[in-house]
Amino acid sequence: MHAYRTHNCGELRSAQVGEQVKLSGWVHRKRDHGNLLFVDIRDHFGITQIVTDVADEAFAALEGLRSESVVTVEGKVVARSSDAVNPNLSTGEIEIHADAVTVQSVAQELPLPVAGEADYPEDIRLRYRYLDLRRERIHNNIVLRSNVIASIRRRMVEQGFIEFQTPILTASSPEGARDYLVPSRVHPGKFYALPQAPQMFKQLIMVAGFDRYFQIAPCFRDEDARADRSPGEFYQLDFEMSFVTQDDVFAAIEPVLAGVFEEFADGRSVTPAGAFPRIPYRESMLKYGSDKPDLRNPILISDVSDHFRGSGFGLFARIVEGGGAVRAIPAPNTAEKSRKFFDDMNEWARSEGHAGLGYITQKAGEAGGPIAKNHGEEATARLIAELGLGPDDGIFFAAGKEAQAARLAGLARTRIGEELGLIEEKAFRFCWIVDFPMYEYDEESKKVDFSHNPFSMPQGELEALETKDPLEILAYQYDIVCNGVELSSGAIRNHQPDIMYKAFEIAGYSREDVDTGFSGMINAFKYGAPPHGGSAPGIDRIVMLLAGEPNIREVVLFPMNQKAEDLMMGAPSEVSPRQLRELNIRIVDPPGAAAKDAAKVVAPE
Repeated sequence: MHAYRTHNCGELRSAQVGEQVKLSGWVHRKRDHGNLLFVDIRDHFGITQIVTDVADEAFAALEGLRSESVVTVEGKVVARSSDAVNPNLSTGEIEIHADAVTVQSVAQELPLPVAGEADYPEDIRLRYRYLDLRRERIHNNIVLRSNVIASIRRRMVEQGFIEFQTPILTASSPEGARDYLVPSRVHPGKFYALPQAPQMFKQLIMVAGFDRYFQIAPCFRDEDARADRSPGEFYQLDFEMSFVTQDDVFAAIEPVLAGVFEEFADGRSVTPAGAFPRIPYRESMLKYGSDKPDLRNPILISDVSDHFRGSGFGLFARIVEGGGAVRAIPAPNTAEKSRKFFDDMNEWARSEGHAGLGYITQKAGEAGGPIAKNHGEEATARLIAELGLGPDDGIFFAAGKEAQAARLAGLARTRIGEELGLIEEKAFRFCWIVDFPMYEYDEESKKVDFSHNPFSMPQGELEALETKDPLEILAYQYDIVCNGVELSSGAIRNHQPDIMYKAFEIAGYSREDVDTGFSGMINAFKYGAPPHGGSAPGIDRIVMLLAGEPNIREVVLFPMNQKAEDLMMGAPSEVSPRQLRELNIRIVDPPGAAAKDAAKVVAPE
């Protein structure tokens, strides 16, 4: 018999009754019934119940053990009585009558429980992540992640993509976020950067003549954490294709994403491949108030600015005449809602930093509220008719500068959909956001800058750059969105040096800036580059959606906390003076640190 196990803890069934077996695992739960002791032992595969009598040698060995101690149990498989069968366990029809127990490892008192799914402070969970990972939900999430990646790899290979690995130590480049820098020992004063994404490398792979590339790529960005973004590092399905249009990219990746989601949907519906809606950026900002629309929400926003131009409702009239906008967000079937519902929405908007949400109520076609009263009966009726609302549908209004009104309207659309129970359940709804502006005006720097990806091909190419207002130029840029979560950005790339120089010139970069900052890519393009494009859906976000988790740290094996600290390993950490000398680095105190230290010395306790 094997030294540790003949079966795993999720394997035994009624067919093995009477067999002598050996199992190894962690003590999950114990239940002492006086003369009988029931112990659940757990491994990666499942749980099996062990039973021992007070007269057995195994009883004494198991009785004193703490939970999470590791044991090997040898015994006979017996059938449970009909009233003792556990339908929630795959092994619930049997139990093991223990003959012998070997204690492999004794657990100390636990800093957090493993059995059960009780909430626990995040700092404790991350400090003892190896214990947290034993818990069923988190354990299953990590297995799901592995299975999703395996499925993605298989589907990409079936689509004709080849997997390559791009460098981790590379050059710093201005890609939007802060780089993680790595000092060079052999080149004093110089630094490598960890890649924010394999952007330039994957384009160079196309220049090198490989037609379809992909990898499950690690990316590193020194940026703050969010619920859907890990600080420090994340993984993406990075891919690139040669001689393709935007439609070709969509046709290649939609079957991969739809197929993966269908495989792990567990009864939830998925937008089928070939049917992902394509929504222009400006339309998305108008109808959904976001470039990451959740299509499970049926509410559509409308621009009603013209209805309030010269209106009796002076506040909105002044906003419109000052160049602002008014957006209407329907609230379906709210006739039976109390005034408090509408007032609470207004207070919520104020809590989000906005001036508030105006509203019109309706009951059996009779409009109410201050806006309806001041706007006038006929004008209100025209507004309601144009919006196509029913007689019991209310309306909320977001007003202000166009960008502010769009943002508030988008947030209100989401909140109204949630409050009224309108969000489609058990569904994954994909869409493409297309036709992003190539440039935007940066109010802070008072100049035109890239709005998305500087390496994208402008629609209209060089002619558009030379003849159009930069703020009117669209790019072949696109995002994949699912249930309001952006999974990736992508683009058809700018592969022609003259177009790239001109595109960067408009954003205030000289030819020398481009040659210095992007030398590897711009030089390669001068030796013949194919038209190419791609994208990079986020692995962490895909798994987060499939697992139904609200926070990305629940699907990452060893995540950092919100301060980008690894509490388990103690990173970031100080290093020795010898290591700093080898790297020709001296630590400089941040401004004010010396004064603070002096204050600590003289300050009383």
